[in-house]
Amino acid sequence: MKYTTLPHTDIKVSKINLGTMTFGQQNTEAEGHAQMDYALERGVNFFDTAEMYSVPARQETYGSTEKVIGSWFKKSGNRDKVVLASKIAGPNPGFTYMRDQLDFSPASIKYAVENSLKRLQTDYIDLYQMHWPERKTNYFGQRAFNGHDDVWEDNFREILETFDLLIKEGKIKHIGVSNENAWGMMRLLEESKYNNLPRIKTVQNPYSLLNRLFEVGSAEVSKYENIGLLAYSPLAFGVLTGKFLTGEEHPNARIKLFPQYTRYNSEQCTQATRLYQEIAHKHGLTLTQLAMGFVLQQPFLTSAIIGATTLEQLKENIDTIDVVLSKEIITEINEVQAIIPDPAP
Repeated sequence: MKYTTLPHTDIKVSKINLGTMTFGQQNTEAEGHAQMDYALERGVNFFDTAEMYSVPARQETYGSTEKVIGSWFKKSGNRDKVVLASKIAGPNPGFTYMRDQLDFSPASIKYAVENSLKRLQTDYIDLYQMHWPERKTNYFGQRAFNGHDDVWEDNFREILETFDLLIKEGKIKHIGVSNENAWGMMRLLEESKYNNLPRIKTVQNPYSLLNRLFEVGSAEVSKYENIGLLAYSPLAFGVLTGKFLTGEEHPNARIKLFPQYTRYNSEQCTQATRLYQEIAHKHGLTLTQLAMGFVLQQPFLTSAIIGATTLEQLKENIDTIDVVLSKEIITEINEVQAIIPDPAP
């Protein structure tokens, strides 16, 4: 395994992060435990979860992923070997079963943290993140700006003050954001700088060969402010393994089980994926190796979040840690990006 340091800390984290959102729905508790055992054996010490998991989010499985992780901590005694990240869900009209107010008010944040700690059977969370912005803005594939009629009032200082209290209580150690853009990150950094409040350390956004939008604006924040990217969906829901190019049926694949996640289903995605596969095969690589290798060698990356439903998939993903892409390969990748830019935002 290769390691980086969580920005602005001395915490060593693996460059591959175990995503767990399948635990409790696509994966049983026993399967989740087996994945965590295997990942830890392979040197993966960074796990990511969220209060809303498993996915797709529904009332019947709310918090199920954190419960699976919690039962593993209790059984294995491995809490001190894991850097654990979790998240608080933002506003969404379909998630009212989570708590009375789906916002980032002090009461909501404290309630969410306390309940995550109970499910996780731990006293602290190493990295606590806001899952998506409270305001209307572009995330989850939105291209056109939709915040013109937003009535949200800037509460970033209050949020950081709440996190500050929780850090002082020892319930969370560090904070980050997810599905956030450059403006949101800079506002949080501004508040922390001028009010001596906790500083965000990471941003968890989508990043893959099919979605390089992080490079536009956010990568600059990452570089100059040292905010590490936790890249999710580096294999684009399995599309960048190439398995959907064969004509075979994959009824248990996420993209088939959950057709509401349509961002990877376009003809442009298929065209780009086919071109990337040609590059991979030309250079003696699998498409998975090409896709993961590209993400793993980005200078703004702290860790790439992988999710698997089988140990075989998990092994293949972890094995990509040693892939190094040449300048020639990167040039060929960029040529495809120029022709079909970001088909899965």
